[in-house]
Amino acid sequence: MQRIEQVTLLYEISKTLHEHLDLRNSLYKVLEILSNSMNMARGTVSILDPVRDEISIEVAHGLSRSAIERGKYKPGEGITGRVIQSGKSVIIPKISQEPQFLDRTASRRSQNGRELSFICVPIKKGKQVIGALSADRPYDPEYPLKDGLQLLSVIATMIAQHVINLETIRLEKDQLREENLRLRNELTDRYRFANIVGNSNKMREVFQMISHVSQSNATVLIRGESGTGKELVANSIHYNSLRSKNSFVKVNCAALPANLIESELFGHEKGAFTGAVRQKFGKFEMADKGSIFLDEIGSIDVDVQVKLLRVLQEKEFERVGGHKTLKIDVRIIAATNKDLEKAVEEETFRGDLYYRLNVFPIYMPPLREHKTDILLLADFFLEKYARENQKDIRRFSTPAIDMLMQYHWPGNVRELENCIERAVLLCEEGVVHSYHLPPTLQTGTESDTLPARSLEEAVENLEREMIIDSLKNTRGNTTQAAALLKTTLRRFAYKAKRYGINYRQYR
Repeated sequence: MQRIEQVTLLYEISKTLHEHLDLRNSLYKVLEILSNSMNMARGTVSILDPVRDEISIEVAHGLSRSAIERGKYKPGEGITGRVIQSGKSVIIPKISQEPQFLDRTASRRSQNGRELSFICVPIKKGKQVIGALSADRPYDPEYPLKDGLQLLSVIATMIAQHVINLETIRLEKDQLREENLRLRNELTDRYRFANIVGNSNKMREVFQMISHVSQSNATVLIRGESGTGKELVANSIHYNSLRSKNSFVKVNCAALPANLIESELFGHEKGAFTGAVRQKFGKFEMADKGSIFLDEIGSIDVDVQVKLLRVLQEKEFERVGGHKTLKIDVRIIAATNKDLEKAVEEETFRGDLYYRLNVFPIYMPPLREHKTDILLLADFFLEKYARENQKDIRRFSTPAIDMLMQYHWPGNVRELENCIERAVLLCEEGVVHSYHLPPTLQTGTESDTLPARSLEEAVENLEREMIIDSLKNTRGNTTQAAALLKTTLRRFAYKAKRYGINYRQYR
């Protein structure tokens, strides 16, 4: 075989191996190419099973199914077994003159009186022999069998590399599958509605509503001020629903420009508008069989509302610039902090769309309406950010608690979370004090948290809180409490008596 022909052959084999991820299919194609190019009468790829310690034919060309099933060897048995055991190639010019040739397949006979030659090379993965590639062709005294051996050795190396690549791909797929499953389980566990912090009556009502609607396919409209946790509720509904194993796509309608929101939601065809250089799937297509969360839905344009209404009613739509009607199965969870009823009256929001969305409304109360949850939330965020920042902060001081409870929290839970994160970053001790909290909580005129008082009254109030705090920590032990405040027992007792503090109440 000429050198140019060999290069062409190797190129065809390389292309074939990279075209298919199915190993058997690739090997069949390789043997077919060899049959056409080097006058190969028969060819086999045999694989060693290390568990059973047995060699069997994986794929073959020119052999019947029954012959393939008969082709089984032990390492060291026959020519193929010897090649796999030793890792060394073998050339047999004439099969009839080789006593070790077993011919288990009973298919190698002289063809029309012509003798057969046999070449077998090992397939190695690193230093480990995993199989053998063999070919037999009509005996030709002018054919250089060593050239054929060299060619098969190169092809065996290419097959081994293909096997390694497929194993790597398979391993990565398994790892991705396991990681995907782990993340899904983590999300499901993270967004269980039982994990939403709050035990007030208003939050219990929210939990009950989530529990009722999760297992259904009903459209949900989550109402509430910004920062109340509407997205958290949407997550809980999806990850506790029958669709939890499918996609959950989130869209912030307020963040999308008016001229792009239709394309984002429904996709577009190539050439639909300037810049549409390729077809694009919309968020609804991406969420098929799953759920879509439309946050700030009150901000979408009236023209887009018409298409959205059709999706809700008919479960179908067309891409921008397209004519093909697409059917989808998507559960819609919407959220807004706007007064949709007023928007309907002002004709900035379609009434029919509003009633389609308002199938199962859930109202998220502002934090000021369930103040009993403030400390629960504060403790939750304190633990979270202390762990993230590797700080040993365990509690809030009494003045800090008073400030948290008296503030009106216009930013709701989001503002509280940001407040606690800031306090954790500033705190260098085991207790969050009032001076670690943001200025808005410490300024009486803005937060209404501190009554007007003189400097003397403020000092007295601070001393009282520090004494009480020290007695709490020492369980009423005045000696230890005085040491904690770095003062004498006599001075501590004097101050405690002055402020009417009885140490026995803390035992």
